[in-house]
Amino acid sequence: MNLKKLSIQCLMVVIGMTTLKANAACAPLLDHSVRQLAGDQVDRLCEVYQGQVVMVVNTASKCGFTPQFDGLEALYRKYKDQGFAVLGFPSKDFGNQEYGTEEEAAEFCRLTYGVQFPMYATTHAKKGKADPLFQGLAEAADGDYPSWNFHKYILDREGNLVGSFGSFTGPSSRRIARVIEDAL
Repeated sequence: MNLKKLSIQCLMVVIGMTTLKANAACAPLLDHSVRQLAGDQVDRLCEVYQGQVVMVVNTASKCGFTPQFDGLEALYRKYKDQGFAVLGFPSKDFGNQEYGTEEEAAEFCRLTYGVQFPMYATTHAKKGKADPLFQGLAEAADGDYPSWNFHKYILDREGNLVGSFGSFTGPSSRRIARVIEDAL
C-alpha cells in the first residue's frame, strides 16, 4: 500500500470518529429536529442550542396565561447575551387556545407581545399525546407533564433538566431567575 493511500484512509477514519463524537455529544433532551413556526426551516436543537441554557415552554395565544409572553421575552432579552434561549412551542392541547394557523399565532406573538425569541411549530405537550421533545422533558422531570399552557422546562448548558415550573409560576418568578442564573 502506498503512503498516499494510507494517508487518505487514516484521514477518513479520523473524520468518521469526529462525526461520531459530534453526534454522541448531543444531549438527549436536545436531540430533536423541529420546524420553525409558520416556516419551512427545520432546526436541530443540538446544533443551534448545545452549550446554552434553554427554557422550553408550551404556549397558547388565547389563554389566561398568555400575558406571560411579556415575561418570557424579558428573560430572553436579559440573558440572551450570556447564552440563554427561550424556545416557544404553541399547543392546542389545553382548551384549544391557539389560533387555527401558525401564521396567525406567529403574527399575534410578534405584534401583541413583541416576541423575538424562537418560536417553533405547533406541537403536543399533554401527557398521552406529547411529542418526543415534551415527552423527554416530562420524563426527565419525573413525569411532570404540562397540565396547562405555559409550563416551563429549563436545561443547563450540558442539556440536563434543572427546572420544571407549571403555569402558575410566571417567568418573572425569583425561583426561575435563580435557576437560570445558577445555570449560566
